[in-house]
Amino acid sequence: MEWKNPKIKRQVIAYFIILCTVLMLFIGYQLVQSKNEVIASVNGEKITKDQLYDALVQSSGKQVLDSLISEKIVELEAKKQNIVVSDDDIQKEIDKYYEQYGGEEGFNQALATSGYTLDQVKKDIISNLKVKKILEPQITITEEELKAYFEENKATFAQEKQVKASHILVDSLEIANEVKQKLVDGGDFAQLAKEYSTDPGTKENGGDLGFFGSEQMAIEFEKAAFALKVGEISDPVQTEYGYHIIKLVDKKDAQEANYEQSKAEIRDALLEKKIGEEYDSWMQNLYQQYDVKNNLVNQ
Repeated sequence: MEWKNPKIKRQVIAYFIILCTVLMLFIGYQLVQSKNEVIASVNGEKITKDQLYDALVQSSGKQVLDSLISEKIVELEAKKQNIVVSDDDIQKEIDKYYEQYGGEEGFNQALATSGYTLDQVKKDIISNLKVKKILEPQITITEEELKAYFEENKATFAQEKQVKASHILVDSLEIANEVKQKLVDGGDFAQLAKEYSTDPGTKENGGDLGFFGSEQMAIEFEKAAFALKVGEISDPVQTEYGYHIIKLVDKKDAQEANYEQSKAEIRDALLEKKIGEEYDSWMQNLYQQYDVKNNLVNQ
């Protein structure tokens, strides 16, 4: 399953890279405790733990340490200002992810596919919310800005007709007919998806594909899915990927963009944009206020 929201995907990838590098540096630090120990060799030429640690520090050490320093500054500044991120705050952000990925199952599957974990997402959420709670009182967003953003991005606030479907993908018509018969006989769709489906991205969550609009699926699949009634299950549908049994779970009618309904979302988008613009200068100012010692720069 692909990440459906590009912003989330960028945050996840960036944070995941930083996390992996931090882990590598930590491992390197542990390794360097026995710095002369040989960890590899080529034709008898030794590579020591010390060499590995030095290479890790030189390649990514500065960027990772800068990130850790900034994270620590945010943590201390939030504490100084009595900023608290509650479990409810975190859950509200996670609920937004669930909505974007067609539910909890879809989001969890996306996490599993990406190699990211829910704990890592929560840590990222907490850090972002602390920054937001600190900077938000300093940012002004006018009604004119809200309306201008709506007009400039009107198409993104309109909703096309969408359907939510699950599917079971198999290799042959014979197996597809077998699955369909089991469904007719009262078999559980999600269980049969786990048993039969060859789609690794959806089989473990019962074949759930979440909501999708036009031109997002193979044309044969899309045509069949949009023709179904909610709760109805299709006959086998052939695409270039194999044979699908499709179950329609829900539908959303097309809606025109509405300013009042979109106002909260617009404000969040503008707030995020302005926080991004303010962040670097804000962090630089905090660097001057805190006693930051970076010993890595001298190595």
